[in-house]
Amino acid sequence: MSTSVAAVAVAVLLLVEVAHAEIKTTHIVSDARPIILFEQFGFASGGKATISISRAAWQLRPGSRLAGAGADASLMGFVLISGAHTPPRPQTTTPTREAAAAFCVLTSGDAFLVLRLSDVPAGGVATTTVGIDGPDEYAVVFSNCQDGVAVTMDVRTEMYNVRRGGAIRDYLPVGLQPLPAIYAGVSAVYLAFLVAWAWTCARQRATAERIHAVMGALLLFKALKTACAAEDAWFVQRTGTPHGWDVAFYVFGFFKGTLLFTVIVLIGTGWSFLKPYLQEREKSVLMVVIPLQVMENLVLVVIGETGPTGRGWVVWNQVFLLIDVICCCAVFFPIIWSIRGLREASKTDGKAARNLEKLTLFKRFYLVVVGYLYFTRIIVSAFLAVLSYKYQWGVNVAIEGASFAFYLFVFHNFKPVEKNPYLYIGDGEEEAAGGELEMDDGAF
Repeated sequence: MSTSVAAVAVAVLLLVEVAHAEIKTTHIVSDARPIILFEQFGFASGGKATISISRAAWQLRPGSRLAGAGADASLMGFVLISGAHTPPRPQTTTPTREAAAAFCVLTSGDAFLVLRLSDVPAGGVATTTVGIDGPDEYAVVFSNCQDGVAVTMDVRTEMYNVRRGGAIRDYLPVGLQPLPAIYAGVSAVYLAFLVAWAWTCARQRATAERIHAVMGALLLFKALKTACAAEDAWFVQRTGTPHGWDVAFYVFGFFKGTLLFTVIVLIGTGWSFLKPYLQEREKSVLMVVIPLQVMENLVLVVIGETGPTGRGWVVWNQVFLLIDVICCCAVFFPIIWSIRGLREASKTDGKAARNLEKLTLFKRFYLVVVGYLYFTRIIVSAFLAVLSYKYQWGVNVAIEGASFAFYLFVFHNFKPVEKNPYLYIGDGEEEAAGGELEMDDGAF
């Protein structure tokens, strides 16, 4: 019914976020799903979508209601669904065999038919190129209107916009075309950041700690990751394939993600700042966070390479989300432990002012970490849901802007300095600081 097409529209618009389209070849093996989402692409006027099907075959699954009549290849095929899609009007009178297909996306009339499996010659290849007149975001969807029919086929999809009268193909969606320049700029900023950080550490060699070297490595891998993202997007934009830059992106992204959570945990525990060692419970947090980051990055590779056509794509996304939530929650515990430890120490060591400054810094750090993770995981997703497909690059800018602000806060507040103002306070402020600590005793 109309609910079927509405469900597809919701899945296309809300469930799937594809970074960018490429020339892809997908192998479908014995798949009986009624809907398979292949790709999502933002077209400008004059864009092209090419779909090729080869080695197409199908068979009835045991217990199928079509065992007597057999499968109808004309009820299986590819359609384009636009972002402005609306559910079809209900069908009233149709023959019995067509009734089952009347409510299918393929025959709904609200999706643009591209190619049916009945158009594919036995052992041959069928190719169709569709020109896009109305600019919009379209999804390439395979629709199987027959329950219990499993399909096997090789599918090649190629989508692009055209520039200069069709002389140049642009394989990036409309909303992601600025990505190469954006990521190149971000990479240059982080390289400059790394140089400034190295210069600061060199100037303050006497007070530089091991954590500062780890923070420098984080900047390096962040710069390398965004540089690879720029090259990846640049090659995809011009050729439709990343030429191996996606592999480098995943590798450097793995090290960057692992180091980011490691730095948050180490700073949160006060390692190198408050104490030169880690307690057993803090080591346990690291032993949980680091393997989870390894798993998260492996899942990210699976999601990125299989795409929404994979049968377990939704499950992999849920696994990724679960691991990310666990990591985000785990990094809060060391910060809270440090805050409680500082409050307890203020009652016994007689250094209220120094403890107050440390406590204030770690509370700010806690709030910034919460805000950063909340913004990049939740706010950005909500932003993407309401953003026009033409401005999807705005999400990338928002994430990179929030990340840079977070890095600036952390690196500025925990940089090596002579007589660190956060860790040294004159004795004259002891009495006032002691009063503030007593008033603050109920937090955390």
